[in-house]
Amino acid sequence: MARFRESQHPDFHRLNSSVAFDRRLWPQDVAQSRAHVRMLADRGIVSEADRDELLRGLDAVELEFTMDRFGFESEDEDIHMAIERRLTEIAGAVAGRLHTARSRNDQVATDVMLYTRERAAHAWMEIGELMAALLARAEQHADWPMPGYTHLQRAQPVYLGHHLLAYFWMLERDRARFAFAEAQAGSMPLGSGALAGVNFDVDRRTVAEELGFPGVAPNSIDAVSGRDFVLDYLNAAATCSTHLSRLGAEIVLWSSAEFGFCELPDSWSATSSIMPQKKNPDAAELLRAKAPRVVGHLAAFHGVMHALPLTYNKDLQEDKEHLFDAVDTLELTLAAATGMVAGVQFNRERMAEAAGDEMLAATDVADLLVRLGMPFREAHGVVAGLVRAALDDGKVLSELSDAELAAHSDVLAANAGQFREVLAQSSWLESKVSEGGTSSARLTEQIAAARAALDESAAQRPALDESAPR
Repeated sequence: MARFRESQHPDFHRLNSSVAFDRRLWPQDVAQSRAHVRMLADRGIVSEADRDELLRGLDAVELEFTMDRFGFESEDEDIHMAIERRLTEIAGAVAGRLHTARSRNDQVATDVMLYTRERAAHAWMEIGELMAALLARAEQHADWPMPGYTHLQRAQPVYLGHHLLAYFWMLERDRARFAFAEAQAGSMPLGSGALAGVNFDVDRRTVAEELGFPGVAPNSIDAVSGRDFVLDYLNAAATCSTHLSRLGAEIVLWSSAEFGFCELPDSWSATSSIMPQKKNPDAAELLRAKAPRVVGHLAAFHGVMHALPLTYNKDLQEDKEHLFDAVDTLELTLAAATGMVAGVQFNRERMAEAAGDEMLAATDVADLLVRLGMPFREAHGVVAGLVRAALDDGKVLSELSDAELAAHSDVLAANAGQFREVLAQSSWLESKVSEGGTSSARLTEQIAAARAALDESAAQRPALDESAPR
């Protein structure tokens, strides 16, 4: 006799059902069920004949999914119950043995953890593709001057290769975050039951090994109630998406007529519905707009987990839509960023012209005065006066006469030749000799370090890649 006298209200069924979105977990659920039933047979909990029938049934279910022929029913609450219902239709009453020694609580947690491990590993690899594209473009444009900016105002010149590698190192840190997220999703929950463990002497470690988990969750309560591995993925995705948004924002600016630094390929651009001359950087704009969406998922799921009592609560069903949409959004934007970086064409003449603004050498002039013995703060004031005088007279710094220099600094007037040498454009870039700076020698070192980082990681494919459920 059923526990309830009344059937579920249709609106409650819609509220409670997750099959509309968690159906993507079918590969993880089938793989988990296969490993689970093999273990049950090995431990003598089910017979070998039952094992074989269940495995044949699971093969048939998998085939229906892969052929896109699996038929969902209106009463299917989630993907796990849908698979069990269909397995019963195929294999008969023996399907009821599959759920021996497991609860939906540890079953769901295991599926989500498997999925998170797989997508974290995939993000790690996709980020590596974008890093490779950035490095290739940096090598091609290692000696192309452009203005660097602070407050979106021209500040100091840099080489384009140096600027592009800034994103390379952001992404290198992103990869470390995804590697951490994958590692944190490494303790298999299955075998924890509803919350207290199961009443059978199961072999959790054999199942974990088959599914590619490094270990098993040491505490059954934590195993079924924890979703911090989802938070770890969302955190990595939010930070990575934020980095992509900065790249997108610069592409939008640089491709405008006002900057004219680059042009996106047609394949990553859109036009106007009314203005046929337009070439809009829609893909880059969407890199900006998608980032807060992913950050929102992180914040929202923190809200779900906040103050949630142990152990399992239906609130945890909300992990999936936040996770799934973040995965889809991140993977799509990473592909878009890689395509744009690989195909964008830069305008060397336009960037060099902008980088040739002599005002960008102001700091170098101040540093010259420091080398001549003047305290930096005093040198800063002297150069600020020079800039003001040049702007007032409609001149560039190199057009100031020796007498005008003397009006601001006797030291500068006495060393006018050095002053004008500093204003030679190449010196602005090559003077940045500190480690990590933009000078050619340092940029060559940085490119070599970036290449070494990619080569090293190529030999360290994510562990999950070798053992993902099939």
